[in-house]
Amino acid sequence: MTPPSVPELIRVFGRIGLLSFGGPAAQISLMHEELVEKRPWLDEHTYLQALSLCMLLPGPEAMQLATYAGWRLRGVPGGLIAGTLFVLPGAIVIGALVWLYARFGDLPFVQAGFLGVKATVIVIVIQALRNLSRRALTSGESKLIALFGFLTIFALQLPFPVIILSAAVWGYLRLDGGQSSVSGISSPQTNPVRTCLIWITLWLTPLFLLSIAGAKLLSDLGWFFARLAVVTFGGAYAVLAYMTQTVVQRYEWITTNQMIDALGLAETTPGPLILVTQFVAMLTGQTTAGLPLALAAGIVALWATFVPCFLWIFLTAPYLDQLAARPGLSAALHGTTAAVVGVILNLSLWFALHVFFTDVTEIAWGLVRLPWPASNTLNISALILTVFAGVLIFRFKFGMGKTLALMAIAGVGTYFL
Repeated sequence: MTPPSVPELIRVFGRIGLLSFGGPAAQISLMHEELVEKRPWLDEHTYLQALSLCMLLPGPEAMQLATYAGWRLRGVPGGLIAGTLFVLPGAIVIGALVWLYARFGDLPFVQAGFLGVKATVIVIVIQALRNLSRRALTSGESKLIALFGFLTIFALQLPFPVIILSAAVWGYLRLDGGQSSVSGISSPQTNPVRTCLIWITLWLTPLFLLSIAGAKLLSDLGWFFARLAVVTFGGAYAVLAYMTQTVVQRYEWITTNQMIDALGLAETTPGPLILVTQFVAMLTGQTTAGLPLALAAGIVALWATFVPCFLWIFLTAPYLDQLAARPGLSAALHGTTAAVVGVILNLSLWFALHVFFTDVTEIAWGLVRLPWPASNTLNISALILTVFAGVLIFRFKFGMGKTLALMAIAGVGTYFL
């Protein structure tokens, strides 16, 4: 097949970037339609193998799948075009939303609208939990790993990277069903060391320069989101608890309510949900020193979050056949995916507690620390709105965008009533 021209590549992946609403499942389906069904750019087998590879890697799998498709069609320049266009429309929308949120977010009726959005976010996370658990929890062993993931983050508050690494090792040792079957597959003639050095240098050099220049806030943001990019297995929902723990409790960049608002607004934009990192960074910069720092913080967050996605794809894509044939990697992925179910369960409880109750404290017994809501601060409106959102999504099968819009209107209605 003749590779598509660069203008055609820009047109198709620009369209994908503009229409990539609805989370990774909808985005992967859209790319399948555009790249496999409408155009003979990728065959079914290659597309599914590439999807499996992207699920093994940290970072947003849909964005990495777009990057792989671009790389497959026109090499590294094609990968850069496809990956950038997948993220760019959402990043522009996020920038506008941060400005609007900082300017109007404190108005009472706007806050009421956000209550409807927060209620919907609870249901969306529960929906993600249900869908993932159906795929991931297929054995008693996987259910045990999920329980481990939930208890260690909910009751012990262990860092997310420790949980994921432990689950990967557990899965590799306990779920691996056989020996590697790659002996008959030849290695491509690539230089992985050079690829790794080039992209790690591109990724981390700006962060070192920010640290040397004494730009503390920007360097702190950059290094945190760079660390986050390495452990983002299982999608954005999986790392949101770890992210919230750091940006709200440790650094105190934003508040808990702002974090929930950030996720709700990120759900309304095209592109990967992990763009919530840009929202958090820009809001931090906006509240600290206004629009110029907000723009700088957003660029730093985007760089730290998405440049490693290009590193993972350009490093591993030439070895797709070999990686797909390694059962150990698949077993490690199954272990991490099972743990992610438990982590997302923790996230859904965390969201619900902070939306339903105005005051949530903490009780401790030794190493165990549990969130504890004050029962007299229960928000009845939030509870009713969440039930309404659940009915729209689970009973009437409303889409995410329509539900968010209706629930924002319903939230404003509670203010006027």
